Amino acid sequence: MSYQVFARKYRPRTFADVLGQDHVISTLRNAIKRDRLAHAWLFVGPRGTGKTTTARILAKALNCPDGPSIDFDPDDPICMEIGEGASLDVLEMDGASRNKVEHIRDLLESVQFGPTNGKFKIYYIDEVHMLTDSAFNALLKTLEEPPDYVKFIFATTEPTKILPTIISRCQRFDLRPIPTETIAKHLQYIADQEGVALDDSAAWAIAKGADGGMRDAQSMLDQLVAFCGDTIKEENVLEIFGFTSRETVATLTTHLVRKDSPATLELIHQQAESGKELSQLLGELISCLRALLVNRLDPAAGNDGFPSELWDPLAEASKTIQTDRILNLIDILADTEGRMKWAANKRLHFEIGLIKAIQSLNDARISDVIKALAGAGPVDATDASSATTAQPRTAAEPAQAQAPTTPNSKPSAEPVTKKTTPEANPEATPEAKPEAKKPAKKKGLDALIEDAPEESAEAPPALNPETSSPEPQAEEKNESTQNAEDSFYQDPLIKDALMIFEGTLKT
Repeated sequence: MSYQVFARKYRPRTFADVLGQDHVISTLRNAIKRDRLAHAWLFVGPRGTGKTTTARILAKALNCPDGPSIDFDPDDPICMEIGEGASLDVLEMDGASRNKVEHIRDLLESVQFGPTNGKFKIYYIDEVHMLTDSAFNALLKTLEEPPDYVKFIFATTEPTKILPTIISRCQRFDLRPIPTETIAKHLQYIADQEGVALDDSAAWAIAKGADGGMRDAQSMLDQLVAFCGDTIKEENVLEIFGFTSRETVATLTTHLVRKDSPATLELIHQQAESGKELSQLLGELISCLRALLVNRLDPAAGNDGFPSELWDPLAEASKTIQTDRILNLIDILADTEGRMKWAANKRLHFEIGLIKAIQSLNDARISDVIKALAGAGPVDATDASSATTAQPRTAAEPAQAQAPTTPNSKPSAEPVTKKTTPEANPEATPEAKPEAKKPAKKKGLDALIEDAPEESAEAPPALNPETSSPEPQAEEKNESTQNAEDSFYQDPLIKDALMIFEGTLKT
């Protein structure tokens, strides 16, 4: 038998072999067990997550001997034919190459013929979103009311391109990206079966680079075996695929949270000179910041695969960064990632994004101002007393209230002092005013708002709009006020306004 790549050799053959899609497998198993079979299924998910594999396993369960059954024998001849795509009752069609309306018409002509060996005639269309609108419309009627022996299975990576009328006639299953831990464990299983020594760190690096796709991870492992032989280490993975080590990501994140711009830019320079993919490094950096954010909110959360010797110093260095600032860092770097996707000079945009992120850590935010106001200490009574008693009382200051005395009463040993305010004592020195005006300690913005007076205790003197100086006192401007009022009433514009609106003057 010719050589088979790992992606085909270790493809799941039963429901129990499918990894990372428990929500889909459980639903399909229960539907078969309770004989609640739909006539059309739509599998949606990223590449390499098991859409075609799940469709073939479902076809095996439907057409196996004594089926439908969830406990079928994958080595049965009928099941083996379905797994190899050679069954006459399970017709597979590529929607990317056979997407025209005439191809769908040929398919519909075969619908009238029943199955040959199995119980159902199953039509599987991969990349169904590539069909034209005319092809979709030709399929609508048959898809809504097919014969009892016909089942449709569709798979797509872009469900938004499928007509809503097609989606509404199917049971939709969303396959998720496979967790990194699950992929790493499966790679170790394949390595054991093949007699290959695969380091745990190397398996994790492959799984992380696969980005949730089991097929991608198996293909990379196949390539590594061809390159390295029977022993695969993490440095081999990083060298071949240009991935970034977890040590590099942790170091870059530490430089970022410590606001060390020179070290950050130097690290980017080293990675660019060594040929590393900067977009992949930026994605790893964002993932690391996300892990720090989640761990800050939920200490029981994982550390995104970082070993404790790397994670603990990183978490300690990030304690000085508040949660809202970590969120802002992620926003800035996410914007940078979007610009880098189409930029010719990715390194330039990466460096600018990192500089912006570091500068944002020094920006004053409204939350910092509120905390500073809320954390102001109370006025020290001794300082306030000494600052006020030293000032002489002016004539404008109201007389200090004296305690009532009797003939037998004795004066108090200590004179009673009174706090003065800048309004009551205009001659107070500038040094004394800030001490007398220190705000009491607040607990937050709400407390500051509640304690704020509706109006000032004393209205400030009115300003003259022409001179920007305080208006003269009432007794000093009686005559000027009377003259101004007379000239005001005699103004032609005022007279015209009174005539138009039939107004009268009240004195």
